[in-house]
Amino acid sequence: MLTRRHFIQTSAALFSAPIASPALAAYVSDQSRWDEWDALVTPPAYDPATSNPWGLQPRFLPRLVEAKTGLTPGDIHVDAVARYLYHVRGDGTAMRYGVAIARGNLYEPGTYTIRRKTKWPGWTPTPAMIERDPDIYEQHADGMPGGPTNPLGSRALYLFQGNRDTYLRIHGTPHSNSVGGRASSGCVRMIMAHVIDLYEEVDTGVTAYLYAPEDRITATS
Repeated sequence: MLTRRHFIQTSAALFSAPIASPALAAYVSDQSRWDEWDALVTPPAYDPATSNPWGLQPRFLPRLVEAKTGLTPGDIHVDAVARYLYHVRGDGTAMRYGVAIARGNLYEPGTYTIRRKTKWPGWTPTPAMIERDPDIYEQHADGMPGGPTNPLGSRALYLFQGNRDTYLRIHGTPHSNSVGGRASSGCVRMIMAHVIDLYEEVDTGVTAYLYAPEDRITATS
C-alpha cells in the first residue's frame, strides 16, 4: 500500500499552483458528423479557463501550472486524490484538467502507455461490466456507435500495458456532473470540450501515470 509520503513525493509535489494569466470500441462513428458534434459539446465563445456551462467547481477548469523539473514532456499524470489530470509540456509547465475517476476498487493505479487515440469512438461494455451491472450495460452488449450520448464521449485515449489493451481509457463523458468525483467503471473521465483540447496535444506512445486514490494511501509518514 502506498504511504502518504510516497503520494506527496510522486503526485502532489510534481506540479505547483496555477500560473496566472469505458471499454473496447466496437464501431467507427459517422465521421461526417464529427464537426457537428464537436460544436455541440463546445460552448459558444469557448475559453477553456473560464467557460463553465457545466457548473464545475472553478478548480476543475483547465489551468496552466508549473511542472517539477525532470518530468518527461508529453506524459500524463493523474492525481486521483485531487481529481486532476496533468499533461506535461516541453517548457516546464503542464496543463491541468479536472477529471472523474472510477468508483470503489475499479480504479487501477499504474503506469500505462497510450497506444491509440480516437475521435468520437464507439463503445462496447466489457463482460465484467455487464456481469456487475446488467441493468445498465446488457442492452449495449453488441456495442454502441460514437456520438454525443456515447459513454466515451468526444475523444478517447487508450491505455495499454505492453501490448495488452487494459480496456481503461481517458475519455470524454456526457455526464459532466461526475467530474470531480468517483463514478466510472475504471476509466478517467473528462469534460468533452476539455478532452478535445487534450487530444490534439497527446501523441501515441507517451506514458500515463495513474496515482493511487485516497482510499489506498495510508497516513504513515
